Amino acid sequence: MVSGHTAAAVAWRMVRSYRELRVWQLGMDLVTDSYRLAEHLPKSEAYGLAAQIRRAAVSIPANIAEGHGREHLREYLQHLSIAYGSLVELETHMLIAERLGHTERSETESLLERTARLGRMLNALTRGLRTLPRRRRTPDT
Repeated sequence: MVSGHTAAAVAWRMVRSYRELRVWQLGMDLVTDSYRLAEHLPKSEAYGLAAQIRRAAVSIPANIAEGHGREHLREYLQHLSIAYGSLVELETHMLIAERLGHTERSETESLLERTARLGRMLNALTRGLRTLPRRRRTPDT
């Protein structure tokens, strides 16, 4: 059995690319779903709610990837925090679309289940990384 600190350190060292992170992969899936949702909004929302949904969704995996590419753990954690903020912003936009009658409750619930799962994964990654000592990343990590 590996302690939490050691497990997080091993996991961080083993991941060579952000594309290997399941949290990033789910974020990318959410982008696709969000774009599909935005396509079904009225044309009057093209530069409003639809654009906000797309922007918030894209921000999630983009910040996970950018944080993973940063040299300092502190920066990685900051980008994960931004990704989480974009996630709850996206949830809010989805709920607004539903309240305005642009989406069905079942569609919103399905997407909110996915955002909740992604949020739990972001929180778990953040907790795991916080157990690591703050240091500069070496080239092999």
